[in-house]
Amino acid sequence: MNRYFQTPPVVKNLIIINLLVFMATALLPVGAAIYRWCALSVGLGEFQAYQMVTYMFLHGDLEHIFFNMFALWMFGRTLEYELGSKRFLTYYMVCGIGAALIQAAIAWAMHEPMQVVGASGAVMGLLLAFGVIHPNAVIMLLFPPIPMKAKWFVIIYGVIELFLGWRGVGNVAHFAHVGGMLWGLALLWWWRRRGIIRF
Repeated sequence: MNRYFQTPPVVKNLIIINLLVFMATALLPVGAAIYRWCALSVGLGEFQAYQMVTYMFLHGDLEHIFFNMFALWMFGRTLEYELGSKRFLTYYMVCGIGAALIQAAIAWAMHEPMQVVGASGAVMGLLLAFGVIHPNAVIMLLFPPIPMKAKWFVIIYGVIELFLGWRGVGNVAHFAHVGGMLWGLALLWWWRRRGIIRF
């Protein structure tokens, strides 16, 4: 079977874990407690170091988890095949934790308490990696439905997220998105300098 139609193990297991956690928070009596203790709580008196990891597996609603898991599936499959499962998981976690660090630092600096959930920071790192490794690959956008080269999509998306974060637009952790992309770029650059990957 063509590997395009297959989902490699790390991507598959990440999606399964995210879905199971989402169902647990939505359906179980302890769902609210899971959300309270495992979300990234910045300046709320409930911060714990482990939240830098656990927040990635929580999502606010069905739309939130759908788009994150769709992007993880769409970009993650190619990257896991190319990087290998172990290196792919390392990259994903570095981007997710790095996104949390950036968002937390900004929130603390601006004295704005917040609770952050979602895999978006890690997923934005995957998008960045796809754009760096496959700059001329064409991505079909959903809204609007037009084709765009991956490199331009990454640049435009990054600039928009930085602008929205700076302006404080919406109830979205924009700096986490930017942070995931920056940490991803730094890790790719380090791997390239060491000769681990080529692009």
